Amino acid sequence: MANTNRMRRTVRWLAGVGLFSLPACTTPGTQIAGSTPLPPALTQRTKPPSHATTGVLPAGAQVAADDNGVTPAKAMTLPTVPAAETQGKPLPIDLPTALSLSNANPLDIQIAGERLRTASAQFDRAKVLWLPNLGLGVDYFRHDGQIQDVAGRVFNTSKSSFYVGAGPTAVFSIGDALYAPLAARQIVRARQADVETARNDITLQVAEAYFNVQQARGEVAGSIDSLRRAEELVKLTEKVAPDIAPAVEVNRAKAEASRRRQAVELAYERWQVASAELTRILRLEPGTLVEPAEEPSLAVELIDANATPDDLLPLALTHRPELASDQAVIQAALARIRQEKVRPFVPNVAVRGAGPQVAALAGGYFGGGKNDDVGNFGGRFSFDLQAVWEVQNLGFGNRASVREREAEQRVALLQLLRTQDRITAEVVQAHTQIRRAANRMKIAEEGVADAAETAEKNLRGLVPGKKIGDRLALVFRPQEAVAAVAALDQAYRDYYAAVADHNRAQFRLYRALGHPARSLTTPVHKPAPSPPPAEAKPARAAGPAMMPASFITPGSLYPGLPAVPTSAPPTQPK
Repeated sequence: MANTNRMRRTVRWLAGVGLFSLPACTTPGTQIAGSTPLPPALTQRTKPPSHATTGVLPAGAQVAADDNGVTPAKAMTLPTVPAAETQGKPLPIDLPTALSLSNANPLDIQIAGERLRTASAQFDRAKVLWLPNLGLGVDYFRHDGQIQDVAGRVFNTSKSSFYVGAGPTAVFSIGDALYAPLAARQIVRARQADVETARNDITLQVAEAYFNVQQARGEVAGSIDSLRRAEELVKLTEKVAPDIAPAVEVNRAKAEASRRRQAVELAYERWQVASAELTRILRLEPGTLVEPAEEPSLAVELIDANATPDDLLPLALTHRPELASDQAVIQAALARIRQEKVRPFVPNVAVRGAGPQVAALAGGYFGGGKNDDVGNFGGRFSFDLQAVWEVQNLGFGNRASVREREAEQRVALLQLLRTQDRITAEVVQAHTQIRRAANRMKIAEEGVADAAETAEKNLRGLVPGKKIGDRLALVFRPQEAVAAVAALDQAYRDYYAAVADHNRAQFRLYRALGHPARSLTTPVHKPAPSPPPAEAKPARAAGPAMMPASFITPGSLYPGLPAVPTSAPPTQPK
């Protein structure tokens, strides 16, 4: 027994080293100017489901007896997950690696980055509206026939000219030059926040897809274990039929075994479908079967479930990038309102060359003459500078433009309020899901333990044990064993669904707070803790799913958020 415990502790220690030795992936592309630095990385606080009356053991593990030599009746033994290589090309991965890859290739992040570059280019262009364009070129002009001079006389002539030169051209509104850069700057800030939003959304999508794979793997393991028991039930029923049990009970047992085989196929199908979705999001090699390194019973805790929505809502409303994006759009709308209000009171400026035929050529070398004679070349320079105050449509056009910009500002404000309502709902919903999923995990643990014990006793009870008259009768009837196997299969499904729902809700809540991508994709390299002393026995055996228990907690990132304890898992003496 001591060797078994020592081996189990060694496996947990090695699993912890693998979790925290992963390098962080950096996002390709240019760094966003003015973006806030990344906060300290938040690592995954993982734990096995903790219930006072149950224990989670790997398949095949021995349940330790207490001081009186009594084995606990409610110890839960989880089946072993089959290797992925038996069903296709395996792709080993773990949760930190998947989260790191969420910033590398996903198209949504790349699209958001390109939109940011577009907004940045528009901002750069708005900053130089007041600068003129420069033109450089040549002009050849030829005229034959009637023409009118400045005195009004019309006469017939033939002439030609040639001009080579350059000149400035600038036509802009002073109001546009002042306020367009202000609005464009806010749009850049909005696009920066949109990039953060895309990262957060992708991180959540990766986490949800990862735990969908984990749930499917757990269902595969549970279905295979239920199938094993169903096949054993068929053999036991064939031994006692038709002497002690009716022959129809064999058919009943075979039908249940057939149902369990279908359940295995469906579970593998869900595993492969969930794996395809995860590889799509991460843009990994298609056709591979993702095989997470963690056990499906792994429970992730990022936010303390004891934190109330009142504690979490201020954090979400402060850190969500969607709100920053909406606020920047409102500021851009306010700048455009001021731009339209001052338009009638500031002039439009025009600087143009006064060349013979091309206004862009203000100065250069000019020559000409009658018919085809082009001569008398010499320098020439002329330009036109204008300042024009423009009142659009007798002022009614300006008034309509102001009302249009004011309506856009109100739409942006209403969008901000709608985003706040959505974020509030997301926090409350995710918090509720965490609390209820945690309760379901505790109940599901008891359900698996009870269902496994019932199935085992029913199978062992398919032997003559009671004498009714002069005939022996079975302790348990075959139909009771069939029902026990079906209940065990459902208990496995309920348990793994509760664990996956809990993990997905943890990431939903952390995303609702606004910082999952920036915190979770940069793991902290922490030394693995020393194995516990030999005389100390953990209260809950977790197999290879147990990870080191010293973590940076949300409380260190968000003041006021109840922190997850950073001490080692509780132990109890022998």
